[in-house]
Amino acid sequence: MWSSGVFAESEISRTLFSTSISFDLSVYECFVALSQGGTLYLVEDALALAQTPLDVSLINTVPSAIAALVDKQAVPASTRVINLAGERLKADLIERVFESSGAEKICNLYAPSETTTYSTWICMPRGEAVVETIGRPIANTRIYLLDAHGQPVPFGAVGELYIGGAGVARGYLNRPELTAERFIASPFWRATVCTGAATWGVICRTAIWSFWAATTTR
Repeated sequence: MWSSGVFAESEISRTLFSTSISFDLSVYECFVALSQGGTLYLVEDALALAQTPLDVSLINTVPSAIAALVDKQAVPASTRVINLAGERLKADLIERVFESSGAEKICNLYAPSETTTYSTWICMPRGEAVVETIGRPIANTRIYLLDAHGQPVPFGAVGELYIGGAGVARGYLNRPELTAERFIASPFWRATVCTGAATWGVICRTAIWSFWAATTTR
């Protein structure tokens, strides 16, 4: 499991479960902690921490929610890791969170619904440089930046983001035309007897434009 190699057991041992099960972030909140013997703290939403402080070690939410908690000085002192996803994460918010909490690292996680739950990640430890980036692909995931002809763009050039790997969905329910438009055969994939997943040879077109930076994807 990708998460077990990135997050220590002590970091996920007391995870805030604040996301509706209709939103894919809840998959991480629920099953990562439970699969490693952690405890879940169930609340209606992350803003409940402003009324009822909890002894959580990890918060997994959207940037706007953590910004509201920072404004209310309601990030629990016990928090060691803050995972943010679902919205653009700006550098000034990262700095504000570090200034107002005891968090040891802030992680930016990205994926569209078509490649749930996460496709890329970057964790920024306290005291290190803060960057606005979606990071690198998680395990069993491939990221491609392609031009209008479906060819990889060079370093520093802007290209459309395509995602391949284990998290790619099979398509949209009862929408074959849209599925054909967004889920396309990967020209970079060679099938082997070891890969039984139906979507490994498919890449998802995100309509997001990005570029390769020195160490990450922006």
